[in-house]
This record gives sequence, C-alpha cells and structure tokens, in this order.
Amino acid sequence: MPAATRSAWCDVPRLQVKQFAALAMEEAPRLAQDIFDEIRREFPHLPLVHDASGEPLALVGIRRAIEGFVRRLTDVSATGKAPAPDGQPPRVFQEFGRGQSVHGRSLDSLQAMYRLGVKLAWRRLADLGQRLRIPPPAMYELAEAGYEYLDGLVDQSVRGYAEAAARQAGERLRLERKLMDLMLEGRTAAPPDPVKALTERAARIGWPVPERVAVGVLVRPARDAVAPAVGPDVLLDMETERPRLVVPDPDAAGRPDLLRRALTGWSGAIGPPVAPPAAAKSLRWAESAVALMERGLLPADEVLHCTEHTQALVLLQPEELVDDLTRRALAPLTQCGPTHARRLAETLLAWLETRGGAPEVAARLGVHPQTVRYRLRQIRELWGPEVDDPDRRFELELVLRARRLRGELGA
Repeated sequence: MPAATRSAWCDVPRLQVKQFAALAMEEAPRLAQDIFDEIRREFPHLPLVHDASGEPLALVGIRRAIEGFVRRLTDVSATGKAPAPDGQPPRVFQEFGRGQSVHGRSLDSLQAMYRLGVKLAWRRLADLGQRLRIPPPAMYELAEAGYEYLDGLVDQSVRGYAEAAARQAGERLRLERKLMDLMLEGRTAAPPDPVKALTERAARIGWPVPERVAVGVLVRPARDAVAPAVGPDVLLDMETERPRLVVPDPDAAGRPDLLRRALTGWSGAIGPPVAPPAAAKSLRWAESAVALMERGLLPADEVLHCTEHTQALVLLQPEELVDDLTRRALAPLTQCGPTHARRLAETLLAWLETRGGAPEVAARLGVHPQTVRYRLRQIRELWGPEVDDPDRRFELELVLRARRLRGELGA
C-alpha cells in the first residue's frame, strides 16, 4: 500500500497548535451566533423551532457542529495530523432534514445554509490562523477537512429527509387505503353520514372529493409488477391480490388518455362513473367485467371501460336468470337438431333486429332470400302467434343477443 501523505500540520509547533485549538473553541459560541444571525438575514422565512430550554434548535445545531469540528483540533496537538473528517456529525442535522421533508420543502435551501455557515466559519478560523501565524499549507488542510465535515452534515440531513419522506409516504398510503375502504365497503358497513365521513377522511390526505369517480380492478401482468404511474390524484391500492384504483372525474379532459398510457401492459376493467358515496357500485361492475374477461367473453389484454361494454355486462352478468329465460324462450328449438336450431336462432335474431323482410335478413346473414323465407315459415310454425307479441319478441331478442355475446351464435 502506498504511504500516507505527510500532513502539513506535522510542521506546526505543538504549542502553536494548542493555542489555535483553544482560541477556536473559545470563539465557537460567538461564531455560532454570528452564523445563525446571518442565516436569519439570508433566509428570513426560516421557521424557528426551539428546544426544551427555549433556545433555537438551529443555533444549538450550529454550535455543536462547530464545537465538534474544533474539538478535533485537539487531536492535531497530540498527533501532528490534520483534523480527521470522519466521525458522526451532530444528529440534530437529521432533525433538520426531517423538518424539511415534513414541511414539504426541498433540501436545496438547507444545503445553501450549510455552505453559508462553512464559509463564515472558515473566515473566522482563517483569521485565527493568521494571528497565530499558522502556515498556509496547514490551513489549506483545515479548509479541506471543514468541507468534508460539511459533507457529513449534509449526509445526516439527507438521511433524516429520506426517513421522514418514507414515513410520510407510508402514512399517506395507509390513509389512502382507509379512504378507499370507506368508499368501497358498500352500504352495509357505511357510517351514518357517508358524505361527511368521506369528506373528512379525504381532507387528511388533501384529496379533493370529486363529483364523480370510477373504480377500477386491475390484473397484474406479473407478480412483481411495478405500480402503474396513474398520477397523484388517482387513489391506488396495490396491497390486494387485484389492485384497485379510484379515478376522480374519469371523463375530465385528458384523463382517459393519461390512464391509457399509465396502464399500458396491464389488463382489467374500470367501472361506470358514479357519485363518490356510491363507489361500491362502480367496483361491482368492474369486478363483473373482470370475471367475464377471465371466461373469454370480453377482451382480456387491456383495461376496458364498462361503459363501452354495457350490453355484455347487462346480458351476461346475471347468468342464472338469463339461462333460465333462455331455456323457456327457446324451448321450441329443442324439436330441431343442433345445427338447424342454430341457423333458425340466427335467422330469428336477424329478423328481430332488422324488423325487415326476407331480403334484409338475407343480406344480414349472407344467404339467399328464399332460404330466409323457408326459415321464417318454420319459426312461425314453432312459436305461432307468440312471435308477434311485443313482450315475447323482447324476450327472444334478449336471450338471442346473450347467446351471440357468448359466441354460441354467429355475428
């Protein structure tokens, strides 16, 4: 290993070093006060926090930092080496960093204050060095050690800032989940005044309660998928197996495009817009849409909007009721073979939808009009006058549309 560079302080007489250290320690309280006053002039809006004795916490921190650095000068008198830059700066600087984070300020102003303090401290120490005739090389080393010490103060503040930011983020996520739970838990567990409770809980995280919300249910593209960047005003809960999100004002200008870009690579469904106290209804529709996606009845490779698939959700979601109605309404088709029954069902649906004659139905089905006339005669034989009853026709069209949505009839 290369030999360590010889310190310029080795050439300074021990007595001279001791005098310098003693004067610097004596000067520390005055220097701290001067630095504090200068910072107050440069940053007049700096909030003052006092300790238990009533002394400004910033002044205490500055004084401790100076004394901690000057105390290392005593090591110089014993070893003849420059003040070591290592060691722990006063932990009060962590509190300064935490304060900046808690009050939503950046570390830029705090670092500017630190640089101002080091500049003033160096001027004062340089004056002492000149009075005691400390050689310039030794003072240069002292200046370097001072700025390294400054780096330690900044590190402490950054650590405190990061810890506070992490706690704030965790607390905000906790409050967001509580707000979402309140909106999505349904009427059975709702508080006596849901609007008031919702407003109070939203105010805790600074979330303006919108007029309308839409609730989404997401399907993870991978188990370790990173949360989508949906924006700060969209509530997102990634703790559930299927992440949920509450989108404020879903129809606002630009909102659909922002969501589409943020949710690229994800799949799922976003329910219809509702008033915030009715968010549980939007959630139920989104969950129903995801269930249909898993059955292959809705597109499964995107985040779809329930309002664009209303027919499928209305006709396919109450499956047992639709199945029962289908059995009763299409009972006459049981007299036919499967293939012929399917063709008759497709012809009946085309006729009900077009309300036209054989040419219009034939054009829709891509068959000859004479074929349609033959099938329509069979349909009248199977159902009789019921096909002219408005209520019966409505039932038939409903169940046939449901079968088509399920892929049981041709498009």
